[in-house]
Amino acid sequence: MSVSTPLLDPDTIEPDEPSVEVSGNISSAKKSTSPRPPVRAAAGSQMATSQSDAESGIAGIFRQSAHPVSLFFLYLFRITAITIYVISGFFTDNYVLSTVIVVVLLAMDFWNCRNVAGRTLVGLRFWNQVNGVLYVYIFPIIVNAQVDDDGASYWVFESRDPSRPANPIDSKMFWIALYVFPALWTALLIVSILKLGVQFIPIVMLALVFNITNAIGFTYADRDAKQRWANSVVSGGWSLGLGGIGGQLITGAVQKGVGRMFS
Repeated sequence: MSVSTPLLDPDTIEPDEPSVEVSGNISSAKKSTSPRPPVRAAAGSQMATSQSDAESGIAGIFRQSAHPVSLFFLYLFRITAITIYVISGFFTDNYVLSTVIVVVLLAMDFWNCRNVAGRTLVGLRFWNQVNGVLYVYIFPIIVNAQVDDDGASYWVFESRDPSRPANPIDSKMFWIALYVFPALWTALLIVSILKLGVQFIPIVMLALVFNITNAIGFTYADRDAKQRWANSVVSGGWSLGLGGIGGQLITGAVQKGVGRMFS
């Protein structure tokens, strides 16, 4: 007769944990969540709300310009000429073709800056007329100088009425183009000399002649306009309060003093 031995001692068996009864619907057993706080956009991701933010950049400059077409072509000719000069060697070995394109662009820029951009953007012009004949010189730095009967040469300037001031954006962008691009061509001239690129030096010299001529001409035209405006203001102001020889002497002295400020 066999004796059955239990596998586990009843005294060592621990009772099971009481079962938890789940009552109700299944959805009620889910934990309740509190409402999430609203998401706020970061300060840097906000859209531009001010006029200065909306009108920034190149598009803003053209929107604020009074003559955007003139401003566009002023920079188009200058940037295109210097760009083709720099990158033409990477696309073609035809030196004559690249030289002709750059020279044509430089000539178009010279004419546009002197006759269109300067007149519309800042209200300034300078030209030369000898005995009723209009001459245009290329290589002399003093372009369009008028020669009188004695043989002395001087520049002829024309400026806009001071009561119609130029647009600030047009004026600023015009003077930037007038002075920055001669500096760029000067840097390219130094690079050509250091690299012994003799064939490129005439192109750079021609570009410098065109750009420096316009820079000098418009600088003197602007100075002449300011001097004439100052003289007219001083003459009108002092003539109202003083008369006779004393008033004329004081007015003349003040005119010379103010004129030296812009000479």
